[in-house]
Amino acid sequence: MIPRLKPYFNHKELAAAFSKSQNAVKDFEEKFADKFEAKYAVAFFYGRSGLYALLKCSGLKDSEVIIPAYTCVVVAHAVVYSGNIPKFVDISLDNYNMDLDLLEKAINDKTKAIVGTSLFGYPYDVDRLKEIIKRSGRDILLIQDCAHSLGAEHKGKLLCDMGDAALFSLSISKQISSIYGGIITTNRDDIYKKLRKYRDENFEEASLAKNLNQSCCLLAIYAAFFDPFYRFVDFLERRTTVLDFIARYYREEVIDMPKDFMNKLPCINAKVGRTQLDKYDGIKQKRRETAKFYYNALKNLKELTLPPLIEGATYSHYAPRVDNREELIKYMRKRGFQIGREFEYSIPYMKAYEKYKSEDYPNAYMCSRNVINLPSHPSLSEADLTKIVRCIKDHFTL
Repeated sequence: MIPRLKPYFNHKELAAAFSKSQNAVKDFEEKFADKFEAKYAVAFFYGRSGLYALLKCSGLKDSEVIIPAYTCVVVAHAVVYSGNIPKFVDISLDNYNMDLDLLEKAINDKTKAIVGTSLFGYPYDVDRLKEIIKRSGRDILLIQDCAHSLGAEHKGKLLCDMGDAALFSLSISKQISSIYGGIITTNRDDIYKKLRKYRDENFEEASLAKNLNQSCCLLAIYAAFFDPFYRFVDFLERRTTVLDFIARYYREEVIDMPKDFMNKLPCINAKVGRTQLDKYDGIKQKRRETAKFYYNALKNLKELTLPPLIEGATYSHYAPRVDNREELIKYMRKRGFQIGREFEYSIPYMKAYEKYKSEDYPNAYMCSRNVINLPSHPSLSEADLTKIVRCIKDHFTL
């Protein structure tokens, strides 16, 4: 079975994980900052932990933080946990990002931060968003959410460097992975000093047990994504609760954070992440080629609404929209292809966030019900992509 996602690991990550290193986390931070042209980088065990720490060290409390209505719910969780209020804005169907036509009216005296998300690796018009902030006359922190958009560019410039700080996630579903992990980058000395101080004083050092746990997770990833075994993994995920501790990252009715979200990044994760950085340029190029392949192969299929090919995009996901999503997912699974749902919710419509819902968000709601994620990881061959396309076309011609 071809999985919907797959980390781009080989023997190098395994060798790095069990190698000796005196300053693995610091080295990883420095190499990450250098790779993405930032002055500073601060590592965390989760991306959401980094966002939480950034909001806390910035002194925000009871303030509104504007985020898209269609994004990963853990972003909203971090906002609430930091003592602030998520303010939702609907998205544009052109690129799945926040509709900037709606943003300006969402800003008010309580607005202290905006999370500019580049969902699925599609950049948004950062210049326009910054102009909106300027016109507001308010001191608003601009946080670039690059969890899906490592290396994405706007007008030839790295998106992650076009704000006050940038958020990255490095879980196994992301473009590069450190098993678990997150990074905050910034070019501002004041933010870096406050963020690093907050992390070092409030987050717990990764214990030997935590490093051993992450070693086991790494070995489990190799086993889980071993081709002959993956169909069984898919069965466990769909039909049992065995993998819920990994696959189920949220509950509809609960705002929470992982029990270990205040842990620092273990050394083993940093070593794996550092190795992944060496592969990033190749990963980005392959994902762009895959997006172009899908677009050219499926553009005449009227049943799919394809995302456009956008200059500067890095395509962490290839995410068309389709009616009767579940029918296609079931058909593809029977043929040996796993398709994802990204994301199967719109945050303001979730039970836990009903009290923060101030209006309707029709585009976000629609996408939560008809966006799919076609396999696009770098391990796919052109033959694999051809089979996926043929299967999709077969489904719609039955």
